[in-house]
Amino acid sequence: MKNKLISTLLATLFLCAGTMAQVKKIGIIGLDTSHSPAFTKLINSKSEKLPGFESYQIVAAYPYGSKTIKASYERIPRFTKEVEKYGVKVVDSIDELIAMSDYILLESNDGTIHLEQAAKVFKAGKPVFIDKPIGASLQDAIAIFELARHYKAKCFSSSSLRYTPETQALAAGSAGKILGADSFGPSKPEPSHPDFSWYGIHAIEALFTVMGPGCVEVTRTSAPETDIVVGRWEDGRLGTFRGNISGKPTYGGFAFTATGAHPLGSKVPYDALVKQIIKFFDTGIAPVSEKETLAIFTFMEASNVSKAKGGVPVSTEEVFKANYKKAMKAAEKYK
Repeated sequence: MKNKLISTLLATLFLCAGTMAQVKKIGIIGLDTSHSPAFTKLINSKSEKLPGFESYQIVAAYPYGSKTIKASYERIPRFTKEVEKYGVKVVDSIDELIAMSDYILLESNDGTIHLEQAAKVFKAGKPVFIDKPIGASLQDAIAIFELARHYKAKCFSSSSLRYTPETQALAAGSAGKILGADSFGPSKPEPSHPDFSWYGIHAIEALFTVMGPGCVEVTRTSAPETDIVVGRWEDGRLGTFRGNISGKPTYGGFAFTATGAHPLGSKVPYDALVKQIIKFFDTGIAPVSEKETLAIFTFMEASNVSKAKGGVPVSTEEVFKANYKKAMKAAEKYK
């Protein structure tokens, strides 16, 4: 009986050790966004852990994040306490975080520091999800993908709004070929970021989810409380983004097909995005291509050029070329 009990205890210990050895460790950079505690809860919570996430655990977090945007850095103490409740260790540097982690969630709310932070992760060879915006500007976005290529690192970026069930179904062809689309959402500006990359990017990403890349021309009309950007795609289709600067922050829109106008999703599904992130960590396959992410940033930058020129149509190809060389120069600093 005694020997049987010892054998059982040893088997249990070996089983626990094996389970512990299989834990895939995730580190978070940036506790200045609500995404950090929300994602931690979905991955670490025993009661709310999503199915399929059992082998993943967020083990550490580096709090910064923005040190210059007040609306961001003021939230760090609160979000730090929230993630610590789920067993996350808060560390003093990105290097320390990387050493503790197999995968990285780059969550810093401030896109202006993403290039510098992503470069450290790429050098370490860790797969990384870079939350919106991938960078503050088109130049940053191009430079980040260039560095990922240089270090043979895997990354992707996305807004969670891309993964509403309605938008995903339309993108998959549930209502037939998309003939055009309109998308709207809040776009409160942040002085440190070019227009739309701070918040308007959510609704723009929904637009590109159903329209796909291929926008060749952008025209922007601006008013004190609203911006309307019209994109012309290479096949002649039109897609519009309406950015609401004030008023209740709501998302929505329509995709148009031969069968009518079909609503885009309006709820922000964090769980759907986290599922895509974990799938990316499992497979190494990015669910959103570099081409589409750069198309989104080119659309936003072209809209800024159009506004500066009084609302004239602007070529996305010309805008991309104008930013490419500067982006390559910026990337060289981190090679």
